Amino acid sequence: MPAPNALYVQSGGPTAVINATAQGVIEAVRRARPAVGKLYAARNGILGALHEQLLDTDAASAQAVTALGQRPGSAFGTARYKLARFEDDEREYHRLIDVFRAHGIGMVFFNGGNDSMDTALKLSELGRRLNYPLQCIGLPKTVDNDLPVTDCCPGFGSAAKYVAVSTREAALDVAGMARTSTKVFILEVMGRHAGWIAAAGGLAGSGAGDAPHIILFPEVPFEADRFLERVRQSVQRHEYCVIVASEGARYADGRFLSEAGGADAFGHKQLGGLAPVLAQMIQESLGYKHHYAISDYLQRSARHLASATDLEHACAAGRTGVEMAVEGGNAMMVTIKRTGDDPYTWETSAAPLDRVANREKELPRGFITDDGYGITAAARTYLQPLVEGEALPPFRGGLPVYEEIDLPSVEKRLPAFD
Repeated sequence: MPAPNALYVQSGGPTAVINATAQGVIEAVRRARPAVGKLYAARNGILGALHEQLLDTDAASAQAVTALGQRPGSAFGTARYKLARFEDDEREYHRLIDVFRAHGIGMVFFNGGNDSMDTALKLSELGRRLNYPLQCIGLPKTVDNDLPVTDCCPGFGSAAKYVAVSTREAALDVAGMARTSTKVFILEVMGRHAGWIAAAGGLAGSGAGDAPHIILFPEVPFEADRFLERVRQSVQRHEYCVIVASEGARYADGRFLSEAGGADAFGHKQLGGLAPVLAQMIQESLGYKHHYAISDYLQRSARHLASATDLEHACAAGRTGVEMAVEGGNAMMVTIKRTGDDPYTWETSAAPLDRVANREKELPRGFITDDGYGITAAARTYLQPLVEGEALPPFRGGLPVYEEIDLPSVEKRLPAFD
């Protein structure tokens, strides 16, 4: 019986190191042969599988695969697309099995976050439901760092490094002109329900009075009067105030400060920009001159500032996922297990997908100072190793070089799906 072919799928928002996981998968599959046959990559995530848009990774040279691991963004294309429950709509599931059968695919490596692990779990159960031999392994990826069980998520360390560096550099800029000009700077960062990225901004300062002076976490209910008083005190004491604000900051009743209406493909409420909301509050109540920045895609695409630790985690997740599949694993997600803090040590492990899918890990209250506006020593101990080390891409003409990986499309064998 021939070895099963495999499919690698990128899902959800990209990170600076998502393609390092792809590199890990490709290299591990090549080493695992003949236990694994060909490795395909889906174009545009699960949609590529549904529409039989597959790419042949075997066409890539070893050099091209190495270059792939240095590229930010989703090299093969990704998607935010939620499969319905099998009981509610079987059509897409039968189509997926048809595609897998047509191309001999028996292993799927699904690289994504919370909602993506829900899709991975559904795929892992699909073979049993439709009597087709199929294994599905989840590969963790999210800058939000909110997947449970795993100590951290590949992608987070680099976003954390970018936010910490940006906070420190912007603080120096504001401090130098605070006496006669800007008094308040706000950096808005990602984090809908969990304040991990916002907490990373706290690494920018290490002593009393260092920026950031205020961090707003989704886990701490926002109180406008208390916040404005803290801003006033900071300006009075230090001449300026630097704020790192998670986009998910909310009032005690659960309302987001920046809720804009509408929802994304996964049903999450669209957030419309917290920084200008805070800036308007400060302007109307305190009258301070201010500036703000919304880090948005910059924080998850800054490969030039990637954490070496994060890059290692990402590549190891891909390698381990393949090893798990070769050993017969299914319905599991690769995890990062911390084994020491000083020095920092770690290893890969695994967790059942049903313990991960659609669940979120919030920032522990013990990582937030009693006043709700800063990070504790325990948070620093956790965060610091994740931003350590530089992993610069090659530069040419003063700019990073990000090579595109050019893979041939696999010939379609099925009718179109619509």
